[in-house]
This record gives sequence, structure tokens and C-alpha cells, in this order.
Amino acid sequence: MDSRQEIALIDTNIFIIDLRYKRDIHFKSNRAFLEYIAQSKRGFTTIINLLEICGILSFNLSEKQLFELWHYFYDKYKITVLPSGDMESNFPAVKVKRIFELLKKRLSCGDALMIAVVEKHLSFISTIVTWDKDHFLGKFSGTVLTPEEYLE
Repeated sequence: MDSRQEIALIDTNIFIIDLRYKRDIHFKSNRAFLEYIAQSKRGFTTIINLLEICGILSFNLSEKQLFELWHYFYDKYKITVLPSGDMESNFPAVKVKRIFELLKKRLSCGDALMIAVVEKHLSFISTIVTWDKDHFLGKFSGTVLTPEEYLE
């Protein structure tokens, strides 16, 4: 199947490059990927990723800007946050044992949480798009692509 038809789970680093690192070597292809995803409406991220994005950017944003980032994230990227991007929703319950099993495979806590949420709540997602492809190989059961590979 053509990867451009697959639903993509988008990792945090793609949004961070777009929001903060305009001079990054990958910025142009990163932007092209995000534009394609916005038009195709085939992109998702998890609540874990959105919280991670807000946490990373919180050091440089005012409270108002941070609040706006959270609330206008969908409008900016046209992707769906799952299980829910609502601040009133509960944090997705995943078993600590599963997170620890993923940590033993040398994943960061954020990446382990993301995979655990995908496994439990988003089983229809079979592709992760990230610039940290090596972090997920052999640790995620689906396909792992960079934005450039996804667009090929």
C-alpha cells in the first residue's frame, strides 16, 4: 500500500521543528509533510504528544500563548488528537507494566506512553511518522517512517 494513503501517527519532533526550528535541515520537508497531512486529513497525534509539545514550548511561551497552542492545535495542523484533546478529559489509562516493558526496550517515557496509548486505544494506527525513526524500530509493531519517506 502506498504510504501516502496510510493514516499517520505524528510524533512530537515534527511539530517542534515546525513551531520552533525554522532553520532546521529538515524544516522544508517537515513543512511539506504537515501540509500534505492537513489537506488529506489522515494525521493523528496522541494527547501524550500534545502535552509533550506544550511542555517543551512552555519555557518560551506565556500562559496565554500556551493556552492558545493547546486550543488552536487542530486549527493549525488539521490533525486529530486522540484519545481526546479536551482538557477536561481523563488521562488515558494504560497499564504501568506495559509502559515499563517498553522502557526496558530503551524508549523514553514519552515514547513509551505514546506507544502504550496507541496499542490500547488506537489500534487502527499502523504507521508512526517521526524524525527519530531509530528510536521506534523493533519497538513499535507497525511501520516507522520519516516525513520524507511518507511523502515518497
